[in-house]
Amino acid sequence: MQSQLGIGVVGLHEGCTLLVALSHTAPGPIGSGVYLLPGTHATADSLRAPHARAVAGCDLRQEKIDAARARCPDLFYTTSYAELLARPDVDIVAIYTPDPLHADHIIQAFAAGKHVICTKPLVTTPADARRVLAAAQHSGQRLLVGQSTRFFEPFQRQRWDYEAGAFGTVELADAHYIHRMDWFYEKSAWAIDQTDWVYLGLSHPIDLVRWYLGPISEVQAIGSHSALARRYQVQSFDIYAVNLRAADGRMGRVLGHYGLHELPTARNAIELMLYGSDGTSQAQYHDMRYRRTDRDGGERTEDPLYHLRGYYFNNETHGMHYGEFANYTEHFALAILENQPAAPDLIEGIETFCIMEAVRRSAASGQPVAVGPILEEAGAVA
Repeated sequence: MQSQLGIGVVGLHEGCTLLVALSHTAPGPIGSGVYLLPGTHATADSLRAPHARAVAGCDLRQEKIDAARARCPDLFYTTSYAELLARPDVDIVAIYTPDPLHADHIIQAFAAGKHVICTKPLVTTPADARRVLAAAQHSGQRLLVGQSTRFFEPFQRQRWDYEAGAFGTVELADAHYIHRMDWFYEKSAWAIDQTDWVYLGLSHPIDLVRWYLGPISEVQAIGSHSALARRYQVQSFDIYAVNLRAADGRMGRVLGHYGLHELPTARNAIELMLYGSDGTSQAQYHDMRYRRTDRDGGERTEDPLYHLRGYYFNNETHGMHYGEFANYTEHFALAILENQPAAPDLIEGIETFCIMEAVRRSAASGQPVAVGPILEEAGAVA
């Protein structure tokens, strides 16, 4: 019986991080950062993801291939996506290409009989959502959306406490992602005029709020351009403030700002506050602090950064996503091998895209936007 799945990565800027994460041994104890399915246990293997292995990388740019090969020399590399898809040792294709290409790359992977991990956003148009859903139904292959924040240590600990009932019913979810992005425009010029920050950055806090509140019925958003966005002539808003109403009436709030001068000691890049009927909690990224009210009414703070920085950051100063990417790959690979569910899956990913699209439309119009009609446009309503 197969015990490990091969991973082929397309898009070797951010995707190189996954190759490194799966090709190197974890500096800390296995399992400390792995988001496991209920009732399962990490093996004693020293790899971050014992049920997945990197086998191949693909990028159109030779310099990206050269950089990846310097870090992971034993893998297969190609500039041809078709060649990567044709490899029998690739069981899962991990897609880290520019947002507008995701749908085509997913559909091609499904047609080749591959399962898919796709970084957020899954798609950027309702038409692409329809195409991806149709391809999935035809192929029977599975997809996981690479919502990395869910798989970062504090957010996992927060989820474990939530599922144990530590906070009661979550009555308000408040999330933000704030990060200066001039460096991103310099390396990914397509972000200036081919996408929207609601898909790029705001997808993190929107996904977190959706994770806890369930289906969202309506959003109301406002947006504006920062001085940095005006300097780079960014077409989309890069500052967003959003209120969300869940189908059951509960509320969420999301904030995004991608042109600011950060104050990281005061506000982490990503934070999630859960206000529950029986308690409150806060998870943070890039720092690894997790705070919650304790059962005696006091506060408890956990900070495993010193212990787990090698696992999550390769001992770099807040390095790029090594632990989170390995965690969601292990989560998905184990789910496939054991025929268990894995989340966020394709349907949840489409629903989250529809929320993002509602936010984009609301900010453009200045009016509340219902999510239901967009779900129908995307083919996510029977």
